[in-house]
Amino acid sequence: MASLITIGAFAATLIACVAAGVKTIYALMIGYGIFVVYGVSRGFSVAEVVKMSVKGVLTVKNILIVFVVIGMVTGLWRAAGTIPAIICYASGVIVPEIFLPIVFLLNCLVSFMTGTSFGSAATMGVISVTMGIAMGISPVLLGGAMLSGIMFGDRASPVSSSANLVAELTKTDLYKNIGLMMKSAAVPFVLTVVIYFILGQLDGGTGEMMNVTAVFENGFVIHPAAVFPAVLVLILSVFRLGTKRVLAVTAAVSFVIAVVLQHISPLEAAKIAVLGYHAENPDLAKMIDGGGVVSMMSAVLIVGLSSSYSGIFDGTGLLDGIKDKIGGLAGKLTPFGATWLVSIFSSMIACNQTLATILTHQLCSHLQPDRQKFAIWLENTSVLMAELIPWSIAGAIPLQVVGAPPLGMAFAVYLILVPAWQLTEQMFAKRKDL
Repeated sequence: MASLITIGAFAATLIACVAAGVKTIYALMIGYGIFVVYGVSRGFSVAEVVKMSVKGVLTVKNILIVFVVIGMVTGLWRAAGTIPAIICYASGVIVPEIFLPIVFLLNCLVSFMTGTSFGSAATMGVISVTMGIAMGISPVLLGGAMLSGIMFGDRASPVSSSANLVAELTKTDLYKNIGLMMKSAAVPFVLTVVIYFILGQLDGGTGEMMNVTAVFENGFVIHPAAVFPAVLVLILSVFRLGTKRVLAVTAAVSFVIAVVLQHISPLEAAKIAVLGYHAENPDLAKMIDGGGVVSMMSAVLIVGLSSSYSGIFDGTGLLDGIKDKIGGLAGKLTPFGATWLVSIFSSMIACNQTLATILTHQLCSHLQPDRQKFAIWLENTSVLMAELIPWSIAGAIPLQVVGAPPLGMAFAVYLILVPAWQLTEQMFAKRKDL
């Protein structure tokens, strides 16, 4: 009972903070206090509980370092003109008659190359949704297609923070995970494109498209060389170099390109790597500002605090009773079905992708002893479900950034089809065994 009251108090705190517009990090700080109090009430000293939380943080120390390097890369990719060049070249393939599936595919491309859902939403997401609205297409459908696209890369890019987090939590190989993720989502991906094509034909809409290249040429030299840092990530990933090495190499190359191609001074490029890129042109700033180490500090703190919870949960046994009930649920829904359901509730409680993933991992890892398979379960459930909860920052912020309504979550087809397809496969396999 005490554990349920504690979790209920934490959930109520998070939801209240989100509703009041309070930053997630402050809600998590309050949550930490709640769990420390629980630990003390169970007979542990404050020092012992703090030691538990430090143990939890140490389990994700590598991913925290990766987060910092990702921040540097996102800043330097802006400075080098990498993101503007990708967007300009990608926008050239837009065909008005099939615009909705193209929104999905373009956001898939940018998110896979950059590994960030928020960054993709703030760049290609803003551009594609703005174009679509100008053409008379429903912003609800555009929001859903954009959300599906940005999560494609956030889930499966070698430079994605969530993909690296899952690999770290499950102690599995990142690149093997990516290959399995692609395989498990191949059918949902094709179905998503088909569904968006049909919805686009039903919605209609005509209008003029904005000239993206003209906007970016005001601040950048658009040249094929600018795309090289992103291509380099894909090339190095084929050779399965460590994530930190891949990021370090692409950061160094981006730095050189920023200096040589974009004529940014070395000192300014170094500053951008830390503080992020800030354009002088207001129109350009709306689409490209951001990145830098400082942009990842919130994520670092959220992951750090969230992982400290896992240490307390392990040390105090707070989740043991709940895990037993989940085991019974797995017998009815299949282990994956139970994991999917838990991920939905974890996302509703956590209000962010990181904590939802950590909670789901801690609650359901006993359902699948194969760590590689369980890593894909996490990728196909908690990593995607957080974007479908209206009060979660994972989906609400990208939709807000592009100017699409919250109802767009209902049309984030890819996020729904990926876990649904895997559950369908497992249900058929279960019947076949019977």
